[in-house]
Amino acid sequence: MLRPGLSLGAVVLVLDQLTKWLILNVANLPEVQRIPVLAVGPFGFDLTMVWNRGVTFGMLAGDEGWTQLALGALALLIAGLLIRWMSRADTRLVALALGGVVGGAIGNVIDRLRFGAVVDFVDWHAWDWHWYVFNVADAAIVLGVLALALDALFRPSGSVKPSPP
Repeated sequence: MLRPGLSLGAVVLVLDQLTKWLILNVANLPEVQRIPVLAVGPFGFDLTMVWNRGVTFGMLAGDEGWTQLALGALALLIAGLLIRWMSRADTRLVALALGGVVGGAIGNVIDRLRFGAVVDFVDWHAWDWHWYVFNVADAAIVLGVLALALDALFRPSGSVKPSPP
C-alpha cells in the first residue's frame, strides 16, 4: 500500500507548492493582502495573506529561527513515522489518508525552511465569522486525519488482516 499513499503525498506536495507559488508570485498576495473571490449573501471566500509562524491555528508561534527549525524537524519526524505506518497499511483508504497527511506536512516544512513561516491564504467566512486561514497542505492534513478517524470508527470488526509474523 506504500505506492498509492506516496503517490497521493507527491500530488498534494506539488499542488501545495504550486498554489503557494501562484499566491506569492502571480497574485502578489503579500503586497495586495486580500483578494475577494466570491460573495453570496453572508458567505464569502477571499484570498488573504497570512504568514503562520505556529502550527495548527497558529499555536506555538514564534519568530525565532530555532522555533521554525524545531517545528520543521518535528513535522519531518512525524512524516517519517507516518510513512512507516503507510508501508504497513492494510487498506487503500488508510494509505491514501496517510499520504495526504505526509504530503501536507512536507509542504509546510518546505515553507518553514524557505520563509520562516507557512504561507496560508484560503479564507472562508460567513457573516462576520472567519475560519482560520489555511492552504492546500493544511486541507490535505485535516482530510487525511478525518479519513483515519472515520476508518477507525466505522471499519467493520474483523476486516483487518492479521500482521505477518
